[in-house]
Amino acid sequence: MKKVGIVMGSDSDLPVVKKATAVLESLGVPFEAHVYSAHRTPKQAAEFARTARDKGFGVLIAFAGMAAHLAGALAAQTTLPVIGVPCKSANLEGIDALLSTVQMPSGIPVATVAIDGGANAAFLSCEMLAVADEALAAKLEEYRAHAAEAVLEKDEKISAELNHN
Repeated sequence: MKKVGIVMGSDSDLPVVKKATAVLESLGVPFEAHVYSAHRTPKQAAEFARTARDKGFGVLIAFAGMAAHLAGALAAQTTLPVIGVPCKSANLEGIDALLSTVQMPSGIPVATVAIDGGANAAFLSCEMLAVADEALAAKLEEYRAHAAEAVLEKDEKISAELNHN
């Protein structure tokens, strides 16, 4: 199975990263996490992206706040899919990171999830990997079936409590 590469621009992004790693662990998807900054360690970030395919990665997830150039910097160095996770910061609640992440030039795409959307980035990376991995596709189907069951259980409970027809 291909690995997911996780790169955070700062260790302050770790709480959002942990949402992603929890999903990956629950689905049995291998990953490797690093702290590389698009601005402070651009050589290391570029090298990681350039060599990721050869090292068994199938998709990269970049977590960054504020200027949030990390996803684009990685995408510029690889043809692997890159998912950007804009992270909240104290100044603009993550809107700055969101705009920096989604506004990529033609030919250097970055898939972007919601602000602090670490879990969805992990699910999206798994869906990308599942295109060529039937076992992972089955795990995703099972996850969705359990999620649907949980909603229907909540519906039953709320209906019993509120619907007195």
